Amino acid sequence: MNWLNIFESGLLPLDDWVQTGVDWMSANWRGFFQAVKVPVEVVLDGIETVLLAVPPTFMLIAIVALAWRVAGWRTGVVSLVAMALVGFTGMWELTMITLSMVIAAVVFCIVVGVPLGILAARSDGFASGIRPVLDVMQTTPAFVYLVPVVMLFGIGTVAGVLATIVFALPPMVRLTNLGIRQVREDVVEAATAFGASPWQVLTKVQVPLALPTIMAGLNQTIMLSLSMVVIAALIGAGGLGTPVFRGLNSLNVGLAFVGGLGIVLLAIVLDRITQAFGDVDPR
Repeated sequence: MNWLNIFESGLLPLDDWVQTGVDWMSANWRGFFQAVKVPVEVVLDGIETVLLAVPPTFMLIAIVALAWRVAGWRTGVVSLVAMALVGFTGMWELTMITLSMVIAAVVFCIVVGVPLGILAARSDGFASGIRPVLDVMQTTPAFVYLVPVVMLFGIGTVAGVLATIVFALPPMVRLTNLGIRQVREDVVEAATAFGASPWQVLTKVQVPLALPTIMAGLNQTIMLSLSMVVIAALIGAGGLGTPVFRGLNSLNVGLAFVGGLGIVLLAIVLDRITQAFGDVDPR
């Protein structure tokens, strides 16, 4: 053994182990992974069909009206300018596809993340156990997700959404857990003293008071989803990542810039609207 470099004595074949594990799952759990794709595909197709069926002018008015109602007239004006610029650069349809992917991913992040966050808030043991898993999910580079996703789910938009769900889930779990833990104990005790059941305490006291923190988690989930669905263009997902990817391959700066601009403008609109939802006082 070379004591000056102990790593020369032998290497762990971790890459081979991981590859063997993924190959085994791909060969033996194919039916399971195809079943997992079904609800995601149904939700994604439904949202995409609706967004593309609505005439762009009506959709523009709806987005601006929502932003105005939730966040004020300034955000409404910003949304009008941003989405109008998206439309006039020819990126409207791709933007709607990207938006449908983001909405579908966020829906599943909420369905999975909020219950996990509530469970983590109620159990210190579960919170300690899930923390390393969330750390791995949140710190693994986005591109690393693409290889196992392609092997297990194939290529396409649905596979991109599934990778996005895994990548964007941790903030939803973490901030739901944090928000419920930050609810004052005396408030919970008072609700219990007045005869509230544990379910009533959760739904009528803890969740409403934790809502600003939960909405902050939703905001972060949306932003991570938007970044991941763009990267997912590498495995055949559509949307605004497509012109960016094509521009990169052909060194077409203009095409990549227009696609990137659409991503930025959509991110600004979604960020302002979700931040406004989080600023609502639950009291």
